[in-house]
Amino acid sequence: ELIPHQPPASLDIDSDKILDGVDSATEKSLNGPRVTNLIAALAAAGSPDRYQVFLKVVRIVRKWAKARGLYSNKMGYWGGVNINIAVCLTLQLYPNACAASLLRRFFLVFKSWRWPNPVMLTKPHDAGLGLTVWSQYHAANQRQVAPIITPAYPAMNSTLAISRQTLQIMHEEFCRGYEIIDRMWKEHQKGDGSSSEDADGKDPCEVFAELLEPSDFFIAYPNYLSLCIAGPTLEDSQAWAGFVESRLRKLVSDQLGKSLPIIKIQLWPKKFEACVADRTALLTKAQRQNSITYFVGFLVDRMRMRGTELNVEQQIQNFQKWDLARFQPMVPGMDLYVRSFTVKELPRICFEEMYEGGKMEAMKKRRRVRDADPRRQEAKRMRRLAKLKAKMAAMQKKKEEAAAAAKAEAAEKAGAKRKREDDNEEAEEEARLLDEVEQIEAEEGATAKADGTEGEEEEEEEELLESALDQIQEDEAAGAGKTREEAEKDRKKLLAGELLVEGGEEDDDEADDYAFLADVRNANVLPAEGRSQAAKEAAIRDKEAEILKRAGYTVISDDEVPTIGGNMVLPWREPEAVSGVKKEEEGGSAAAPKKRPTVGIKFKTPFDVVELDADGYVVDKGDADFQPSKKWTGRRGGFEFKLGERGMGYYRTGKKVVVPSNTAY
Repeated sequence: ELIPHQPPASLDIDSDKILDGVDSATEKSLNGPRVTNLIAALAAAGSPDRYQVFLKVVRIVRKWAKARGLYSNKMGYWGGVNINIAVCLTLQLYPNACAASLLRRFFLVFKSWRWPNPVMLTKPHDAGLGLTVWSQYHAANQRQVAPIITPAYPAMNSTLAISRQTLQIMHEEFCRGYEIIDRMWKEHQKGDGSSSEDADGKDPCEVFAELLEPSDFFIAYPNYLSLCIAGPTLEDSQAWAGFVESRLRKLVSDQLGKSLPIIKIQLWPKKFEACVADRTALLTKAQRQNSITYFVGFLVDRMRMRGTELNVEQQIQNFQKWDLARFQPMVPGMDLYVRSFTVKELPRICFEEMYEGGKMEAMKKRRRVRDADPRRQEAKRMRRLAKLKAKMAAMQKKKEEAAAAAKAEAAEKAGAKRKREDDNEEAEEEARLLDEVEQIEAEEGATAKADGTEGEEEEEEEELLESALDQIQEDEAAGAGKTREEAEKDRKKLLAGELLVEGGEEDDDEADDYAFLADVRNANVLPAEGRSQAAKEAAIRDKEAEILKRAGYTVISDDEVPTIGGNMVLPWREPEAVSGVKKEEEGGSAAAPKKRPTVGIKFKTPFDVVELDADGYVVDKGDADFQPSKKWTGRRGGFEFKLGERGMGYYRTGKKVVVPSNTAY
C-alpha cells in the first residue's frame, strides 16, 4: 500500500503528542505552524472581532518595521513571529481596544517594557517528551537581551539575535512611533470627530503616513561602512552571501560595537544589488556582477577616542578569520570588502529608493532635521539669551560709569543736556532688551507648562501600564524581589551598555545548579507585603543554605568565616610577656618567658627542587642518559648528538628516552 501524499484529516498538529520522537529539524519545522495557530487562538479568545483588530495592527506594525529598517530577525531585529507575539500581548493587556487605540498602546507598552524581562503570552510548560524548553532559570537564558518566548511547546526564545545595539535602535523607534500616534490621538480628542470620519474610507498608509515614513538612516550618522560581499559565480555568490549575512550581526554587535569607542551603531538590513568597493580592491568583472552590499552607520564617542582616526582593520580581520573562515567549501574569489564613507560621500544608490529627489533632497532634509533638533534649538536659544544678558550688563556698567562722570561735570549745562539725551537712548535700548529677554523666558515657561499639562493627562494611563508590568514581573521568577524602580534602572543600564547580560554558554553542570537554586528561590519566597528588600534577601539566603546543607554541602556564613592568623596571639601580646614587663616596672622579679617551640615542615613524599628559566619552563640539567647542550662540542663515547624529547643534547645510544617527572611541567 502506498503512503498517501497528504496527511490524514484526523492529524492534530496542535497537539503536543505530534512531537513525540521527532528530530531537531522536524521539531523546528512543526513549531512554525503550531506557534501561528496558538497565537491566532489567543488573539481571537473571547470574540471573533478581536482577531480582525489583531490582524489590522499586525499589518500596520509590519509595514512600519519594514519602512524603518527593523524587519529582519537574521540581522538582529524583529521578524514576523516576534511582531505577532508582541501585538498579541498588547491585545491581552487591552482586550477591548479598537485597532487605532491598540496601535497606540503597542508603542506605549514596548517603549516602557522592562527589558530583559521576557515577553510571554503563556507560561512555558514541559510535555515530558524530552525536548528542551526555554526556562528563565537557566544561566545562559538570563544573559539574553530581549527575549520573546513562543507560546507553543517546546517554548523557545525567538529573538536570540537581538543585541544591546539593536535594542537601543528599536527603543528609539518605539518612542518615535508613540510620539506620532499619541499626537494624532490628542488632535482627534481636541477635534469634533470629523477627522476620524474622513479617515474611515482612507487607506491606513495615508492616515499613518508620518509613522510610515522611510528611515533617515543614510543621513542620521556622520560615518558609514560598506560591506561588499563578492563571489566568483552566481551560485557561489548566493551561498557565500547567505553565510555572511547570517553573521553580520556578530561583526556589528560583537566586534565593532563592544571593542571600539562607539556611542551608537546600526546595520541597515536591506541589501543593495551593487558592488560598492574600493577601486584598489582589483575585483574581476564576474565578482562585481555577483556582489551585494550592506551599509553600517555609526557615531563615534570623541571623549573615549585616542587620536583622530578610528581603525577597524583589526576587527574586520578577526571577523574574517574566526567567523567567515568556517564556510565550506571556500572558493577563490569569495571575499568581504570593507570601505568607509562620510555621509556626504555615500553613493547615490543609497538615496534613490528612499527620497524622490535623490541625494540632493536627502542632504536638504538632513539640514532641516539638524536645524529642527530640539537640543540644537535649545542651545541656540541659550546662546541668544546669554548674548542679550551680556549686552544688558555692559549697558548697566556703562550707565554706572556715566553716572559717576556726571557728578564731576554737574556744573556744565551742555554736558548735562548731552547726558539727558544719552540717558534716553540707553533707557530705550535697555527696555527693548528687557522685552526680548522676557519674551524668551515666557516662551520657555509656556513650553514647560504645556508639557506639564500633557504629562498630567498621561500619568493615569502610564500608571495602569506600570501596574500591569508589576503584576507580570511578580509572576516571573527572574524579576522576583525587584521593585519598579530597580527594574527601570536595569532597563536603562541595558540600553546604555552598563548591564552586561550578553555572553557565551556556560557549562551544563553549572547551569543546572543555577536552575535548581532559582527553582528553590521562586518556590520559597515569602509574600512581599510588609517585608523590606533586605529581609527578602536574608530569607532567600537562609533557605538556600538549608537546602545545600541537606544535600551534603558545608555552608559557612559570613560570621563564621575564620580569618587566617586571626586566632594567633602575637608574641608581645602573650600574657606571660605582659605580666613580666609589669613586674619589672614594679621592681619585682619577672618570671622568665617560656621558650616558643620551633616549627618545621616535613613532607612525606620527597621531591626535587627544580630551576625555571625566564619563560617559566623547567631547566633540564641532565642525568646519566642525557647531557643537555645547545651546540655540538665533539664526539662522546656511547652518546649521539640530536634534538630529542628532552631537547637538544647528547643522548645515550640505544637507550629509550625517559623524561624525568620533575621536567614534566
